[in-house]
Amino acid sequence: MRDSNRFKFRLAALSAARPRLLSLLLLCVSALPLTARADDVTLNVAYDTLPVSLDIHEQLSVGVLRLAHLAFDPLVRWDRHLGLEPRLATAWERVNDTTLRLHLRRGVHFHSGNLFTARDVAWTVARLKRSPDFKAIFAPIVGVTVVDDTTVDLHTRRPFPLLLNLATYIFPLDSRFYSGQLPAEAGDRQGQDKAAIAKGGNTFASRHLSGTGPFEITRFQPGARIELTRFPDYWDHTSPGNVDHLSEVAIGESATRVAALLAGDVDFIAPVPTTALTRLEHNPGIDLVTMPGVRITLLQLNQRRVPAFRDRRVRLAMNYAVDQRAIAKHLLEGFVTPAAQMSPEGYAGHDDQLTPRYDLAKARRLMREAGYADGFEVTLMAPNNRYVNDAQTAQVALAVAAMLAKIHIRVEFKTLPKNQYWTEYDRRAADIMMMGWYSDTGDSANFFEYLTFCPDSRSGTGQYNASEYCNPELDSLIALANSETDMRRRTSMLRQAEAMVYADAPFIPLYWQNLAWAASDRVAIEPVLNVMNMPYLGDVVVTPRAGETHSR
Repeated sequence: MRDSNRFKFRLAALSAARPRLLSLLLLCVSALPLTARADDVTLNVAYDTLPVSLDIHEQLSVGVLRLAHLAFDPLVRWDRHLGLEPRLATAWERVNDTTLRLHLRRGVHFHSGNLFTARDVAWTVARLKRSPDFKAIFAPIVGVTVVDDTTVDLHTRRPFPLLLNLATYIFPLDSRFYSGQLPAEAGDRQGQDKAAIAKGGNTFASRHLSGTGPFEITRFQPGARIELTRFPDYWDHTSPGNVDHLSEVAIGESATRVAALLAGDVDFIAPVPTTALTRLEHNPGIDLVTMPGVRITLLQLNQRRVPAFRDRRVRLAMNYAVDQRAIAKHLLEGFVTPAAQMSPEGYAGHDDQLTPRYDLAKARRLMREAGYADGFEVTLMAPNNRYVNDAQTAQVALAVAAMLAKIHIRVEFKTLPKNQYWTEYDRRAADIMMMGWYSDTGDSANFFEYLTFCPDSRSGTGQYNASEYCNPELDSLIALANSETDMRRRTSMLRQAEAMVYADAPFIPLYWQNLAWAASDRVAIEPVLNVMNMPYLGDVVVTPRAGETHSR
């Protein structure tokens, strides 16, 4: 077990942190890992937030997907160049226009000891199609055929060009482990299906886990701390990863997270606030890695809550009133790219002609034409530890409020911690909600499927459309694009769709946020980072401290 003094912060390094936040952080990080041996190679990670559930099908979020890559393996995964590499699927081929055959890795075991087979893939896809957050992604898959123990076919109703992309979200679950009903010892959950999915619910899967991944969960404090140890029977013997014990802690306050890294009490942090980039870049003991991001941050205008938002002229006026370039330059220090569409550069739907359109005179004219010259009042809600950092999120919200005030729209805004925010978001608790989204499939269509499709609880499409916007013509165009295998025609359709949204203005695009991570220079983080912001920490190499020896 590691020296307990290692987990006490040196107060001098934290002098800039607020006392209340410091005391909370000390409470969080002072506890020793329970399972680490004295000679383990240990990596201590601090994120802004951690999952509140171990059920990787409960919520579609970056935090949950990070957990999935630690405790599970996908069939295939993205590499650093957005290519696809084999994981639990070793090879694949098209049987016909609507069938993809996947050949699975042999001899892989779950943490429970159960053998991984094609039946686990079929069971997992069926469960994904029941998940409120994931079922829209997996709607194109209409059937799964188990050919034999190591071969499985995925079927679509029509040709679908992104079927292999979907396989990056298939992290096979241990079907035998998650099947059956809870016994009497489960108390009020007696008789509950072990495979049940419930947002924020007390389910078996939310507190128990059996994956095939490089790490096993040994301790879980929802939203606060996760302790993991290397799975001794992990199948990937070619992985360079040498971490025996991984400890993840949530530190929501950006300044405190940076101070923890500089003090040496954590080895790796994300995200890095823009205010700390220069400081960390010039610190000789720290490695800072940045790259352009593909996550769009936008403000959704709820047309169900606010009658004025149903008038396209009002929505356009709000878009003309917000100056994305000024926000990027003056508030976010150039660490974001101003946006006027969802698709970032390099995506099929990106259109260079769709640029930010700040024009205050035009905004005022549109408000007068719509009959709202005197404006109206609205509420705005945003997370305070998700996009950029907490202080800057508030500054962005204040800046937008000041810009909208110039067309007499008065904004009352509220910020919440991310874990609380999602509950309020699902309730559509404010007139304007902040949302950040990157494409789950690495393709433009995914933005539309979740952010603009007419909300449909049965299919899951429009699950994160807090604008309550509905345009069946747009939905039909995306559906057509998703069955088009000619990439030139498909690109044209996706660009046409972006132009339709630009003209309809159901939300206010703000920026694509760049990504930044920082670590002690003994942690080789760059090879395991990617634009999806899902570090593959199972493969990370750490130079051991004195007394540490990798056990493998």
